[in-house]
Amino acid sequence: MEEQYRYFLMDLQLFADDGMGEKTEKATPRRREEARKKGQVFKSTDLNSAIILIAGSVASFMAFPYMVNNLKSFTTLYLLQRTQQDFSNDYIYFMLLEVLIIMGKMIFPIFLTTFIVALLITYLQVGFVFSGESLTPKLERLNPVEGFKRIFSKRALVELGKSLLKVIVTGYIVYSVMRKHYILFPRFIDMELIAGLQVLSSIVFEMAMKVGLVFIIIGIADYIFQWYEHEKSLKMSKYEIKQEYKQTEGDPQLKSRQRRIQRDIAMQRMMAEVPKADVVITNPTHFAVVLKYEASKMEAPVVVARGKDFMALKIKEIARMHGVVIVENPVLARTLYYNTEIGDLVPEELYQAVAEVLAFVYKQKKRVV
Repeated sequence: MEEQYRYFLMDLQLFADDGMGEKTEKATPRRREEARKKGQVFKSTDLNSAIILIAGSVASFMAFPYMVNNLKSFTTLYLLQRTQQDFSNDYIYFMLLEVLIIMGKMIFPIFLTTFIVALLITYLQVGFVFSGESLTPKLERLNPVEGFKRIFSKRALVELGKSLLKVIVTGYIVYSVMRKHYILFPRFIDMELIAGLQVLSSIVFEMAMKVGLVFIIIGIADYIFQWYEHEKSLKMSKYEIKQEYKQTEGDPQLKSRQRRIQRDIAMQRMMAEVPKADVVITNPTHFAVVLKYEASKMEAPVVVARGKDFMALKIKEIARMHGVVIVENPVLARTLYYNTEIGDLVPEELYQAVAEVLAFVYKQKKRVV
């Protein structure tokens, strides 16, 4: 009854006021898990790009001396030590291979840093997700109407706004940094190559850091927007929540009916054991416990049926119809009812009391015979 009442209340809540199709409810844990399995997770690519930009800029600035030394060694090797080398096809191939190795050494620290940072920031946003559903071809993507809807959607307008903001911010930062250091550019003519590259790298690093910091702010705002859109897309109608509840918990009405059928079957089986029993112990109106004992097969008498109130009356009625002896013993009936279940042996401490009852029953049967 309690579960049916709870289900009834849920029905009223689900269908009150709001229509079935309105998605006004927060997504359930199951809905979130299903969306995650399909690869529907939210993340900000702008935040990723901003952090990768800063990480790459810092790695480039820190690795700059290492890169210059490698380039210097390579230049010295070919301009001073290998000037007499024959310029054959084999030598060109060997030189090309060395150039690729040197470039790899110079780029590897930057590549490794950005790769690790990209994996880390993506993992922090969405965790570990693997789903091939996003790669599955969908015919609706070829629909021109749906394509126009995507082009002029709120998301597309937001992306356009972000792109314009990035262009304006990047242009302003580049302009302001160039204006700040414009006095240095004419002096590059008099500087040594290494010194000029160091100054130029500092200017570029300053631009990259300022752009990256502004992009992080844009990325955080984009992250909040993506979270809002994701939550909105997962929202469910009250009807969907009801259907999910039925699928996960089972239809309460169906479950109640199944339990009722199971109780009926159990009751029928229990009542079928009463005619085969030896004695029914009652209190005399509220409780009835049915015992059966076969000395050759059982260690002690077994409880084959038990009931209270209406069930007790039904057990006694069947017992009278089949000639099963009914013994009134209120204390023993209550004790057996509260301390045993169907199929249990009589507890050891009740052996004496039950033995006396069975002895009385056997005497009654002998007299009848």
